[in-house]
Amino acid sequence: MYRAVIFDLDGTLLNTIGDLAAAANHTLAKMGFAPHTEEEYKYMVGNGIPKLIERFLPPGHRDEAAQAQAARLFFPYYDAHKEDSTAPYPGIPALLAALRGAGVKLGVVSNKEDALTQSVVSHYFPGLFDGVAGHTLGTPTKPDPHLVNGMRAAFGLAAQQVLYVGDSGVDIETARNAGLAGCGVLWGFRTGDELCGAGASYLVRSPEDIRVLVLDA
Repeated sequence: MYRAVIFDLDGTLLNTIGDLAAAANHTLAKMGFAPHTEEEYKYMVGNGIPKLIERFLPPGHRDEAAQAQAARLFFPYYDAHKEDSTAPYPGIPALLAALRGAGVKLGVVSNKEDALTQSVVSHYFPGLFDGVAGHTLGTPTKPDPHLVNGMRAAFGLAAQQVLYVGDSGVDIETARNAGLAGCGVLWGFRTGDELCGAGASYLVRSPEDIRVLVLDA
């Protein structure tokens, strides 16, 4: 049914929340502000790191200068520690191997900066993906479908041949904006209610459910 699957990264393929939270709390501590919990960070991520920085700073301290200071603290720390606790979700490596073995094209589209996206994907999933794209300066972030549309076109496939998989309402909106079926995963950072509210075509509880959806449908 689907000849390609394009995945979100954080909260979908990789559990990155621990390293993101650690970098954010390091930044807050250096700036003299109180930390947040990992659970709170799950609702701050999803729209790229600049938006994460804006959200984790205290109200009243989100001006341009404060955000720039936070970015200078966050990015070097996160780059040095982005693999401390990050790991693929259980079942993801087996899913990717099964899809690739069946000839399904695989892609990643993330709101994380492109250099970080490329680095993380190549570290955890070397040689598995046919396309990887993160945010670059001057291009819109999801839910704008720009990167997804470009990847689908590069794959040479029609919209109905491509499934988009993610863990947040932003991902489902991205799929809808690109004219793709959107599959929401229930092991990520957000809730089933959010995914349903955004109009998910499918909800899955395990990576095996995606394998069945793509290969056995």
